[in-house]
Amino acid sequence: MTIKQCFSSFATVAVLLSVSAFAKDSNSGTFMLSDPVQVGSTELKPGNYKVEWNGPPNDVRVEIMQHGKTVATIGGKIEELQQPAPYSAVITKPGDNGMDNMKKLSEIEFNKRSEALMIGG
Repeated sequence: MTIKQCFSSFATVAVLLSVSAFAKDSNSGTFMLSDPVQVGSTELKPGNYKVEWNGPPNDVRVEIMQHGKTVATIGGKIEELQQPAPYSAVITKPGDNGMDNMKKLSEIEFNKRSEALMIGG
């Protein structure tokens, strides 16, 4: 194999690896909580989290991780925004019990991305 062929093969592998890494990143994001929220039956405490999702846009499996460990898994869906989000945002809604102060995680928007992750049903 000549040096030119070797370099060409290496460049092809590098491009394929970077494309697959980019595809993985498009199904993930990070967010920060300043208050506790509920996701399914799990309480997420304030802090930084990573979220990954897989599946068709109308039925994704969402994994929320902190410090490399999965802390919550729930269903969700991807919704297209009319324009990219100007910043990352976490949207909550009131808990099931009106007197309960615990809010539920409802939606995550990611900085400069035109898709939002809707949590739960």
